[in-house]
Amino acid sequence: MRKVLFGILLTGALNVFAEDMQIRISPEQIDNLAIKVGAMAPGRYIPLLSAPAKVVVPADKEILLSTPQPGLLTQLRANIGDKVEKGQLLAQIHSPELVTLQQQFLTARSELNLAGFSRSRDKKLLQEGVIAERRWQETQAMYSSKAAIAHEAKQLLSIAGMSQAEIETLAKTQTLDTLLNVRSPIKGVVLERLAALGTRLDMQAPLYRIADLSELWLEINIPQERLNSLHIGDKVQIPDSDRQAKITLLGQSVDQSNQTILARAVIQGDAGNLRVGQQLNVQIMQTSPEVSFRVPNSAVAQNAGHSYVFVRNADGFAVIEVKVVGKENQDSLVTASGLSDNAQIAVEGAVALKANWLGLGGDE
Repeated sequence: MRKVLFGILLTGALNVFAEDMQIRISPEQIDNLAIKVGAMAPGRYIPLLSAPAKVVVPADKEILLSTPQPGLLTQLRANIGDKVEKGQLLAQIHSPELVTLQQQFLTARSELNLAGFSRSRDKKLLQEGVIAERRWQETQAMYSSKAAIAHEAKQLLSIAGMSQAEIETLAKTQTLDTLLNVRSPIKGVVLERLAALGTRLDMQAPLYRIADLSELWLEINIPQERLNSLHIGDKVQIPDSDRQAKITLLGQSVDQSNQTILARAVIQGDAGNLRVGQQLNVQIMQTSPEVSFRVPNSAVAQNAGHSYVFVRNADGFAVIEVKVVGKENQDSLVTASGLSDNAQIAVEGAVALKANWLGLGGDE
């Protein structure tokens, strides 16, 4: 019944007809057929292929935080997903070995002070002619040796995880403490916690994996037979996101398990809702070599292996043949010499226009 009514509307009551590549139709008939027009969006990129990808952190943006001294893990202050600042306290370790390093530092510092007193005394005696030059040189050498030992002891405390402020407090108070504070060396996000509270840890035992997420990459698996069609700089469209990436590397080896080649793409700007380790199916795009337009799939009509769009003009619609160079979701990317930036095309009702153009009436 709907087909019969549709045919009547097309061939009878509306008196619509087509000549060559022009469909003559009045505004009232356009409204009755629910034909809607809209502007075309310029299309700069051609969809090339879809491929699986994984969100990763660049190697130089990720650190593994480990314990600098053996001991008992007594406190953990960060959980997976927490944002941490540089220098923020993340863990505390009860480490008797730390006391030994503190004792060495205080002893070395005390001996350096004594050597300093001797150095000041002998300098004055040398100026008064009381001691020989050789005695002064020996005193200078002793002071330099004690200074080197004190500096080494201080460096060992720093390596053990004590901050500069904590070392200065130790020097002033001379109070030994077995509690070692482990702090974050970077600003970032905790990706993994690698130790359990109450565990006896060896030196360099891992505690946390922390990453600076200001820059993320996509590792894309490209079928080897499609590699030659890709180029450095190609755009990568991320699904369900307004984020984009740009290919910066094409791998030099083939994965033997799946015969794919790794392509790396750097995500532009803030990663938004993307997460490290997330699996995606991305669309790789290339710059169109000619002027192209993005139109809804519903605006493109097919006939005898050719594609057409219907461009609004004063008499109705002009039938313009186009070339579909790519598809992305609900849109097609088309090129044609007869299209201009300000053209208005039928975005809905193209089926009715095609039927009228081909003289099919209600059979289409």
